Amino acid sequence: MLYALAAGLMWGLVFVGPLLLPEYPAALQSVGRYLAFGLIALPLAWLDRVRLRELTRGDWLEALKLAAVGNLLYYLCLASAIQRAGAPLPTMIIGTLPVVIAVSANLRDHRRDGRLPWRQLWPSLLLIGAGIGCVNSVELAALQREAGGDLGRYLGGALLATVAVACWTWYPLRNADWLRHHPGRSPRTWATAQGVATLPLALLGYALLWGGMAVADSPFSMPFGPRPLVFLGLMAVIGLFASWLGTLCWNEASQRLPTALVGQLIVFETLAALGYAFLLRAEWPAPLTLLGIALLVAGVLSALRVRPQPVAAAAHAA
Repeated sequence: MLYALAAGLMWGLVFVGPLLLPEYPAALQSVGRYLAFGLIALPLAWLDRVRLRELTRGDWLEALKLAAVGNLLYYLCLASAIQRAGAPLPTMIIGTLPVVIAVSANLRDHRRDGRLPWRQLWPSLLLIGAGIGCVNSVELAALQREAGGDLGRYLGGALLATVAVACWTWYPLRNADWLRHHPGRSPRTWATAQGVATLPLALLGYALLWGGMAVADSPFSMPFGPRPLVFLGLMAVIGLFASWLGTLCWNEASQRLPTALVGQLIVFETLAALGYAFLLRAEWPAPLTLLGIALLVAGVLSALRVRPQPVAAAAHAA
């Protein structure tokens, strides 16, 4: 629980970056963040080189897939969505992850983890869903008041956020598969391996983006944009805390908890993102938002009381 909470607090930072750097392309923020992640992982990989040598070619291929989908593609879609539709809409859509992952994992991984009985699981899922609905009804109303009338841009942001949800539904399921199938491996080593696998992808993406801008004669000043110190500092902070340390904490939680349960704990990311957004706005949450946060927390606490049952026993309970 504490590891999942720590991961959520750090992952909430990724919603702040696109708001602090609105003039930077989302693709540059994505490759910049994961370039920082990969560079941070290099000295950690040297310190952990003995365990990294134990990884097979298949393990590295899996790390590469997780890095491509769960890191680069996910953050590219999320940052693009935030820049097109503002922070509230992507937060609303990403906020459905606890429900989407919990349901997917309960359908997919019940033979390995045991099935969380639907009759006991639905109340917590409904509480989480109601909490997300309360929070995001306020955010969506504010977004509609502030919208500039560009419906296409708004819908594009919604579509990109939906793709981000698909990426991050796939990522924790596959990541948990590897961790649960390798209980003797260190979650720290696996987080570092994903960072190392991300580095060549981020370098390639950065080079392609830079080359594409040069060919298109873009006025954007590469390689670090108009505010290089802010960009480099923010990428380093997000790369260290949200990418490496957040992944490490999530791996620790994934190795200890059933996937259907740990999936619901992504709600901490939503809560952290909302908290950071209100701090950035210097506003206090509306009463309905506070009610939604209370429902989210109640849903998570309710879910923690549900214990997985072996498949044979679960069949009778369902």
